[in-house]
Order: sequence, then C-alpha cells, then structure tokens
Amino acid sequence: MKTNLKFRRVAAIGAGMTPFRRRMLETPQEMAWEASRRALDEAGLELRDIDCVVIGSAPDAFDGVHMKGEYLAHGAGGVMRPSSRVYVGGATGVMTAIAGWYHVASGMCKKVLAVAEEKMSTGRPHPQAVFRYIWDPITEKPLNPNLIWIFAMEMHRYMFVNKVSKEEIALVSVKNKRNAASNPYAQLGGEITVDDVLRSEVLVWPVQLLDVSPVSDGAAAMVFVDGDIARRYTDTPIWVEGVGWTLDNTSWPNRELAYPRYLENAARMAYRMAGIERPQKEIDVVEPYDPFDYKELHHLEGLMLAKRGEAPLLLKEGFFDKDGDIPSSPSGGLLGVGNPIAAAGLMKVISIYWQLKGTAGKMQVKRPVHTGVAQAWGDLMQASTVMVMRN
Repeated sequence: MKTNLKFRRVAAIGAGMTPFRRRMLETPQEMAWEASRRALDEAGLELRDIDCVVIGSAPDAFDGVHMKGEYLAHGAGGVMRPSSRVYVGGATGVMTAIAGWYHVASGMCKKVLAVAEEKMSTGRPHPQAVFRYIWDPITEKPLNPNLIWIFAMEMHRYMFVNKVSKEEIALVSVKNKRNAASNPYAQLGGEITVDDVLRSEVLVWPVQLLDVSPVSDGAAAMVFVDGDIARRYTDTPIWVEGVGWTLDNTSWPNRELAYPRYLENAARMAYRMAGIERPQKEIDVVEPYDPFDYKELHHLEGLMLAKRGEAPLLLKEGFFDKDGDIPSSPSGGLLGVGNPIAAAGLMKVISIYWQLKGTAGKMQVKRPVHTGVAQAWGDLMQASTVMVMRN
C-alpha cells in the first residue's frame, strides 16, 4: 500500500502492566487503572497531561460486560477526553498500540494513553464458550466447532507440509516457559522438558495441554507522544518506525493453513515504512504471537525471519534463543507470561519497548538490540498486526 500522507514521528516513553494471573480479584477497571498508572509513572506524566485514550479489548463476554470500551474508560482514564476502542480479536493488543500511534502520527493528539485489558477467567464454564457464536451459521455452526479444533487442523497442516515433528514444536514451549521464569509478570514460567509437553493431556490431536497458553487475566498500557516533545520526558525515547495490519477473509477452510499470508502482508507494510529490506539481517529481537507453540514458528516464517518450513530447524540450532541471533519471545511469550488476549498483544509491544530501552531487567537479551518487532494475530486465523520499533 502506498500513500502520500505525511506522518508525525511518534515515540513510546512509558509502559506498565499488571501481573498476568488466573482469577485476579481486581475488577477489569481496576486492572486497567493499575497498568495505566504504571505507564504514566514511567513516562513522568499525570492523567491530566493525556490528550486521548485508546482502549483495546477482545470479546465483551470475557468480562461479562457489553460495550466494554465504555465500561473500561473509567479505569483507563478515558472519561471526558477523546476515547475509542479497537478490536480485531487476538490481534487487538498490537492494534491498540497502532491506534495509539496513529492518533499521534496524524497530529490529532500530542500524548496518548493506550490501554489493553482482558479478564478471561469469568467465562463459564470455560472461555472457549465465548467463541460459540463466531462461526458461520450455515456452513460451520452445525458442526459445533471450537477454536482448539481449528487450530489443531492448522497445526497438523503446518507439520504435514513442512515435515515437522511434535518434538520440534515442543521446543517452543520449553524455550518460552524458561524465558518467562525471568519475567516478574509471568503466570507460568519454569523449566519443562520436551517429554513434559509430549506427556501432557491431549486436547485435540496434535494439540496437547502444554502446547497451549493458559487462561489469564491482566492489563497493559503504554504512553505514546509526538516526537517533537518526547525528549522533554526521557533521554531514551523508543521510536515507532513501522506499523502494518491485514485482514484475510473468513473462509479459513479454503486457505492454505501452512503459511500465514495475512501476516506476511502486514509485515511487508510495516517493514516498508521502517525501511527494512532484509528482515533476518536487520531485526535484532522479536516478539511473535504464540498462543500455541506451533504459532511462534508459523509467525516467525510469516515475519520473514525464517524461510517457509525453516523455523523449526533454526529454533533447534539456538537461533531464536535469548542469546541467539534473533531472540524470540524473551518475555516468555503467551505460553509463559499468560494470555489475557488484548493485554497479551500489548505485552508483546511493551517487551520490545523495554528491550530497546535496556530496562528489561532479567529479561534483557545479552547482545545489543536496536530494532525490534512485535506481532499479534487473531479472529478466524485471518487478522495480523505488526509494529517495528527502534532506539
């Protein structure tokens, strides 16, 4: 896509999160405010300094409240100022950051607070029940599918086309849970083995329990400001250099599931804006969306950080380890940190922001990093969002 629009330069100057946990006692509004307060503190701002608020949240039913954007506005600081909600399923978290970017890049706002929240544990009997109504009523609903079923089909297709074993895919869970052990916000960090993954409960073959991210509650927030004023608040602004998003059609049974073309399109849009021509040579750290372990490999290929079918081999060689050539999910990803859907996507952006700022603590990768990419994915395996940041 080519435009003749002139964007204002945009910097991230603050970020904050709640811990990701199951059955948090705080209300969604309280979690949104806790994350917002932390982001404002890091930016050195008060809520009265914020011009606009962007709120991201996936299906209303998780929190048991319809019109959730309006509901969360109280906790996200959105009352009595321009506020809006974005929603593209699992891709919402990175889209929240993108919406924060374009509020500033357009010149409409100087300082934007972007807040993403999800409380999945209130879904009964299980959050999967919330997705009962996303299917085509004629061609799909009579089969009574759920999301794990269709992701099992996608995982199986990826394994079949690329001749990938379950053992190779399980290495993603092992890596991400190990990385999450260094993340104070993480729900399920720790040391596990490939055998632990292979012996875990089979949900829908080939998906097993430890292939999947947990049910989580949590919130995340970031502050984006006009580039002209960023250095008033910090000596180390992190610049948003490229954004991209794409929505494929909903006819997932007719698509080649082994490769995420929707993500390649979104990544090409973001890379073109950031001037990236050779992603594997120019990107230092990446946070791909990993609600399932195979999805990290799938998405690394869609981001063109590995050739089609090559990601499992590179993973096995340590290329994507925390001390590898391109550390992938140094935060621990959704598999280790947790998956409150919209907040999980914004967590990916925050992880890259902290890595580039050099304030990631025990999560900090060892080699110098200057360019990072965060990505999220959602809806009926059709939406993807990408953000490129530099220090």
